[in-house]
Parts: sequence; C-alpha cells; structure tokens
Amino acid sequence: MEETTATLSAFAVGLAGGLILGLAARLGRFCTLAAIEDSLFAHDNTRWRMWVLAMAVAILGVFLAETRGLIDPRAAHIIASDFNPLSTVLGGLMFGVGMALVGTCGFGTIVRMGGGDLGSFLVFLVLGISAFMAASGPTAVLHVWLLEPLAVRNELFADPRLHIVLAKLTGIGATLIPPLIVVGLFVWVLASSKFRSRPGRLAWGVIVGLVVASGWIGTGWLVYDDFDPRPIVSYTFIYPVGSSLMYMMTSTSSQLSFGIGSTLGVLVGAFVGALMKNEWRWQTNDAAFEAKRQIIGAFLMGTGGMFALGCTFGQGLSAVSLLAVSAALALGSIWLGAWLGLLFLMEGSLSGVWRSLMPSRTRPKAPAE
Repeated sequence: MEETTATLSAFAVGLAGGLILGLAARLGRFCTLAAIEDSLFAHDNTRWRMWVLAMAVAILGVFLAETRGLIDPRAAHIIASDFNPLSTVLGGLMFGVGMALVGTCGFGTIVRMGGGDLGSFLVFLVLGISAFMAASGPTAVLHVWLLEPLAVRNELFADPRLHIVLAKLTGIGATLIPPLIVVGLFVWVLASSKFRSRPGRLAWGVIVGLVVASGWIGTGWLVYDDFDPRPIVSYTFIYPVGSSLMYMMTSTSSQLSFGIGSTLGVLVGAFVGALMKNEWRWQTNDAAFEAKRQIIGAFLMGTGGMFALGCTFGQGLSAVSLLAVSAALALGSIWLGAWLGLLFLMEGSLSGVWRSLMPSRTRPKAPAE
C-alpha cells in the first residue's frame, strides 16, 4: 500500500524518539522491572525516582502543549475509550506477572534484542502474536463477552482524565490540578540526596519524559493531516510489536506507523547503546524451562497489555502524561502483579507464594530438630 505523508511522518517521529529511548535503556539503565525490584527488595527507589521524574516532565510537556492548542488529548485512544476499571486491573495484573516471568517488559524485550539476546526474540514473537489475539482474535472475543459490558459509562467519566474528573467532583479549576501534580512529583523526586547525586539518572529521566511528550505533540500537531486524520499516539510497546510483525509479513498491503517506527527506533538505539557500552553479544536461554517461562510470560504480557490498554510505558508514562484515570489503576496493578510474579520465582511454587504472604503468626511452625 502506498505510504502517505502522514504515515511516513508519524513513522519518522516514532523512530526518532525510539532511538533515544533505546539509548536511555542501555546508557541510562532506564528499566521498569529493575525499578520495581530495587524498590521492593533492595529498598532503593533511585531508579523509581528516575521513572517518576520522567512522568512529571511528560505531564508538564503535555499540559503546556494542550494549553497552547497544539494537541487535543481527547483524540488519544486511551481517553476516547470507555473507562473499564476491571479490565484495567485484570490486564495490569496479567502484565505484571508476565513481566516478572520474562524478566523485563515489552520495551525491555526490544532493548534486550538490540543487545543480541536471542531469547528475547522468542518473547517478541509471542508478545506480538498474543497482542493481536487480544485485539481481534480469540482472547478479544472473551474480552468483548466478559469485560466490555462492565465499562463505566456515565457523565463523570465521559472525559476520563484525572484533573477533569477531580474538577467535576470538587469544583477546582481543571487547569490548576496538573501543575500541582507536577510540582508534587518534582518535590518528591528531588527530596532524595542520593538521587540528586546521580546527574546521569536525573538527565535520562528528563530526556525520557520529553520523548513521551514529543510523541503526543508530534502526532497531534507536527504531522497531523486534516485530510488523513488519525488518533494521536505516544509510546507503548504491546500492540506496536504485533504491528511490526504484521508489517514485516504484509508490507505491500499495510502501512508504516508511529508504533512501528518506535519499535524499530528502540531496537536500533539499544543496539548502538550496547556497542557504546561494549555489551553487545549473542545470548540465548540456558534451558528449556526458561524458554517455557518466557513464552508464558510473553503471552500474559501481550494479552494483559491489551486488556489494560497499555504496558509500563503505554500506561505508566504515556497515559500518565495525559493524566488518564486508568493510568494509576494500571500501574498499581502492574506493580502488584510483578511483585507476585517475583515472589513466585523466588519461592518456586504458588504454595510458596501463599506461605510467604501469610502473617508469621499463622504460619505452621517448623518441626523441632
């Protein structure tokens, strides 16, 4: 199919930002699962502060773009879709567990591929296929039957953005809330002297936030075409993985997109970053059980990411930057799912997870020696 100016421009915007994100992962160690692991088990939230800094910068960038009339966030799929708390929570839990089993998220999978990890190529394939299954295949049918009827359809969530909902509930001006949220996030991030002493992480956090905002601005203003209107988008790495696979197989009958460009950009950026750090090398799974675990995890990520309308990037940064109400639900669910998945890996069984969650006073006593 012939590419239009709008599709080529969107592809270029996604590619440019993806390159920077790939470098951020390799050079700046920007990784969601690592941030969660450090916070939960090492009691070190330095990486998480980098992630929250990116959130704050992205929220500020989107807010400024909207107030200047450059973008209309209501044109984003995450805002135009019905608010469905159950689907968001269930999808987030599935994604979080899958992320723990795989050892990284969809974004991290592409980054690992850029570093020569062949096991991540298997995850990439399963993730992309399962995402398309959840979009228009068998698991999509289950979603339509079981979850879509539970979407919230009322005036309060007609525009499911946090500041709009709060303004309706409290009467506070909607334009006052985003700056207050940004200031609060900045204060929390910079309250840590340990984080302030890491200028590299501070810089990469700012850069990632700017890239996320640039996605919305790029597709909503820079390359918008009145004769070929499309929803505005930013970075997410679930459905675009499937789109990239589909394009490789059917390029003569499909078109390039922002998501395909971002996927390719992250891959190339991670490859360059791995070369710069002298970390590029061929790697693969050491045993069959690792491949099995990664296949299951990839399926959960692809399916859960579609149910939740985003991944750690799609909901945790892009949707957060729009202040979508679903973002907090999705991100909290992903955290919980990742925690449970990591406990499963450490304990080795579901019963072990249950024992670790039981209060110590109710656990069975160990037999005396």
